[in-house]
Amino acid sequence: MSADLLAAFCLFAFVSSITPGPNNLMLLASGVNHGFRATLRHLFGVSAGFALMLVAVGMGLAELFERWPLLHELLRWVGAGYLLWLAWRIARSGSPAQAQAQPPMGFFAAAAFQWVNPKAWMMGVTAYTTYVQARDLPLVLAVALLFAVINLPCLSTWTLLGSRLRGWMAVGQRQRCFNLLMGGLLVISLWPMLR
Repeated sequence: MSADLLAAFCLFAFVSSITPGPNNLMLLASGVNHGFRATLRHLFGVSAGFALMLVAVGMGLAELFERWPLLHELLRWVGAGYLLWLAWRIARSGSPAQAQAQPPMGFFAAAAFQWVNPKAWMMGVTAYTTYVQARDLPLVLAVALLFAVINLPCLSTWTLLGSRLRGWMAVGQRQRCFNLLMGGLLVISLWPMLR
């Protein structure tokens, strides 16, 4: 990979990782509802699950969707259903006591979520169709590692923002309104996938 292509890839990894999407919205909500430390398993699960998905896509998994479009369509609708369920769960955790009664997403659940996350698939497929063409395992592993190094601080930023808002959210109905807003935004994040 040339220096120019590497710089462009790093910029793509940063922009796609820092912009709002299902993972970032859920980490923000978890940071508010549970705090930074309690959300770490969720955060590391997102990063590890996405890196694993990147390796699979880089080794040719995306070609399966080209050969069998029905498989892609099925994954798209399963992902949409799961995101709607998560949005409903976030929106229902209104008060601080209700929110804390629901445990934060764990490592394995967050890692598995990447496989039905439409933004994660877009990021993975774009990384390999635009920036890296080879199906060479060392290169694919390097791309996944580089993406994880860029992605992890971006995810941490959203989680930290949520944990910093936690005290302010505990006043009155703010947290309930915030959770309703986060649930709604998660539903809105489905729009690009379903149109």
